[in-house]
Amino acid sequence: MNSTPNTLGAAAPLVLVEPYAYRLGGHHQHALLALARARRGTVVIAPNGIARQTAAALREATAEVVTGGAGVRARVMLRAAGLLARLSWAGPRLFRSARWPLAVRRSPHQITLLARCLVEAAALRTARRRCPEAAGVVILSASEALHGAAALLGGLGHVRFVHELVTAEDTAVRLLGRVTRRGERRVTVLCPTAAVRDQLTARFPQLTCGVRVFAVDDGRRLTEGERNGGREAFSIPAAEAVVCLVGGWWPHKDITVIDRALARLTEPLNVIVTGHPLDHEVLARWQNLPNIRLHTEPGPLSEPVLRLVYAASDAALVARYEGVGKESGLVMDTARYGVPLIVSDHDPHLTERLFHQPWVRIFRSGDPASLAWVLTDLVHRPFHLPGPGAPKILDMWDAAEQAAFLTRTARALNLNTSGIGGRGC
Repeated sequence: MNSTPNTLGAAAPLVLVEPYAYRLGGHHQHALLALARARRGTVVIAPNGIARQTAAALREATAEVVTGGAGVRARVMLRAAGLLARLSWAGPRLFRSARWPLAVRRSPHQITLLARCLVEAAALRTARRRCPEAAGVVILSASEALHGAAALLGGLGHVRFVHELVTAEDTAVRLLGRVTRRGERRVTVLCPTAAVRDQLTARFPQLTCGVRVFAVDDGRRLTEGERNGGREAFSIPAAEAVVCLVGGWWPHKDITVIDRALARLTEPLNVIVTGHPLDHEVLARWQNLPNIRLHTEPGPLSEPVLRLVYAASDAALVARYEGVGKESGLVMDTARYGVPLIVSDHDPHLTERLFHQPWVRIFRSGDPASLAWVLTDLVHRPFHLPGPGAPKILDMWDAAEQAAFLTRTARALNLNTSGIGGRGC
């Protein structure tokens, strides 16, 4: 376990747990850094390790960084979680055949839920040991299951952000959830959208759930100098149109509709593609399209490089399958950076918010002709830039407001009535 000393001293720190702090860049890491900068003396617990750049930025923000687990029980749980994670990784390869019963083929997903629960519990144990007078504990990227088990095993109530529901509990995990249900009284769950909240409460009606946008506005909009520098970095003339496609190509993203729309274009368009994973066969196809000038930055990007990508772009493109209701970090990026947005109408609630905004163009989900029309429009004329009020349209708070809200919510659980342990578990 490694840490830097807490320099704040007198004020009770806010504890932020980020199991995915080892990943470089991205939506979750940006929020973590912004919250730590807004509330001095924040303690960040990264049970699975932390990216070097993220750790350095946190220390510059006077945050205390704790990696791994503190205490025997926390370390044992992390070790068990590591073993389970390796089993879940091997499972799909062992049980890929359809001859296996469905319950067997789903078992790796269930093992993943157990592993994530143990990681969270280890982080909570670490928080109890390292920060006995904390103002509150928030798990920024929490599992969609075993909420009560994490609280009981960790011996600590907490606030947790559940960003999406990837898998459901099967019999064994559901039984463990029932046995540890009393721990759910020690948990407040925050969902970034109403759609995720509705999915979660349908499965766990006894949970205390609220809706709160996860992304935070750090007020660091792109400057005119950055926009000029972005074009120079990618060697793109100022007169040419540019659209960016940021982030890994995950299953909820509709890359097929983009593929078919680009093939329809009859005028030149620069396309910047970043992230991991990417489909290199698709990229090769785009490279050979007569009217597409492709620029790629594979792999996770640091914040400075990501700003260059957005600065070089006339618009960012977000295409998702109809019905996907999780928060889009890319949509939030466009509002806080000040970049026009092209987005599918996959989420009616989001579409309603953005429909009349002059900096947004909406196309029909799964409709390549609709997207091609919007991209052609971008070639012909630049879109309006989002104004300073764009983040509020998406219910995005600034980092100081978000940190204050999280602290109030944690205190409502009586976390610091008698030290961080609160009521006994």
